[in-house]
Amino acid sequence: MNALESQLDYAFGDTLPAIGSTLEVAPGVLWLRMALPFALDHINLWLLEDELEGPNGLRKGWTVIDCGIANDATRAAWEHIFETQLRGLPILRVISTHCHPDHVGLADWLCQRWKVALWMTGGEYLAARVMSAGLPGADGTASLPHFQRHGLKDPELVTKLGGRNNYYAAMVPSVPESYFRMHDGQTVQIGGRGWNVITGFGHAPEHASLYCAELGVLISGDMVLPRISTNISVLAIEPESNPVQQYLDSLKKYATLPANTLVLPSHGKPFRGLPIRITQLNDHHAARLAEVLEACAIPCSAVDILPVMFKRPLDTHQLSFALGEALAHLHQLWFVGLLRRELGTDQVFRFQALAA
Repeated sequence: MNALESQLDYAFGDTLPAIGSTLEVAPGVLWLRMALPFALDHINLWLLEDELEGPNGLRKGWTVIDCGIANDATRAAWEHIFETQLRGLPILRVISTHCHPDHVGLADWLCQRWKVALWMTGGEYLAARVMSAGLPGADGTASLPHFQRHGLKDPELVTKLGGRNNYYAAMVPSVPESYFRMHDGQTVQIGGRGWNVITGFGHAPEHASLYCAELGVLISGDMVLPRISTNISVLAIEPESNPVQQYLDSLKKYATLPANTLVLPSHGKPFRGLPIRITQLNDHHAARLAEVLEACAIPCSAVDILPVMFKRPLDTHQLSFALGEALAHLHQLWFVGLLRRELGTDQVFRFQALAA
C-alpha cells in the first residue's frame, strides 16, 4: 500500500469477493467483481435488493449496477451469479454508470436475458449507441489521425493504434434500443431507499454516481477511485475539449457528502475518507499540470509530454489513454492562458508556455 492509500480507511481490508460470488457491503448491497483483459484487471459491479411495480403487482428482485465487457467469460460468471447469488429472485433493471465497455458491454445481453430496461443518463446512452454502431468520428479509425495531429509518428505505434478499428464494438456489440433516462439531482428509488444521481464530467460524457444518504453509501463509478486517478482524455470526437477542468469541477459535488461515506468504486476496494481522496486527486492534477507547464518551456506536442507524465512502459491499450490524458493537461493549461498552441508545418499541434 502506498502513502496515499494508507490515508484511506478500507472498510473490508483485503477481503475481496471471488469471481462468481458476492460480498454484502451494506444492507441490501452486494459487491461482485468481473475480470478484465487489461492491466486494470477487474471491475467492481453491484447488486441492490429492489422491488418494482409490474403488470402483476410488486415484484422483488435485484437492480444490477454496471455489467462488465461482452465476452464469454463474463457471461459465464454472470450465469453463475444468477444460479447461486440471487436467492431465487430475478433481475429487475440494469443501471450503467457510463458508456465505457467495462460498464455497459453486457447491458443489452442482461436486459434481453431478463426482459428488463436499461437506465442511463442521456449523454452516456447516446455515446454508447454511437460508438457501438461505429459511426464516423466515433469509430476506432478516428483516433489515429487525432493522435497524429498531436505528434504520433512512430511507424510501429501508428500501426498498433491503426489496428484498433473495432475496439469498442468488440466489447459492446449492441446497446438496448430504448432506455430510462437518469439526470443530475434525480432520486431513484431502489429497494425502498432513495439514491440520488450525481453526474460528473471529464471522464465520460455524463457519468452517473449514486448516493444513498440512508445507507451512507456512494456508488462512485469511475469518478472517485481509491488507488489510481481516473483517466481524463481529449477524444477525437471532441478535439477541442477541456476535460481536466470538467473533472475537477465535478469533484466539488462529492466534497459536500459526509466524511464517513462508504465509497464503492468501480476499481479498487471500498473505502472511507472521501474528503481525503478528493484532496489527493486535486493535488495529483495540480502536480501533473505543473510538470507539463515546466516541460513546455520549449514547444511540446502531446507525444512529447508522454515521458513527462508517464514514467513506465505503455502497452497499446494504455498508450491511447495516456495520449488522451497528456493532451487533456495541455488543453487545460491552454484554456487558462498559460500555454499557446501552434500548428506546425508538419501539421502537428505544439504547445509552449507564455512568457511571464
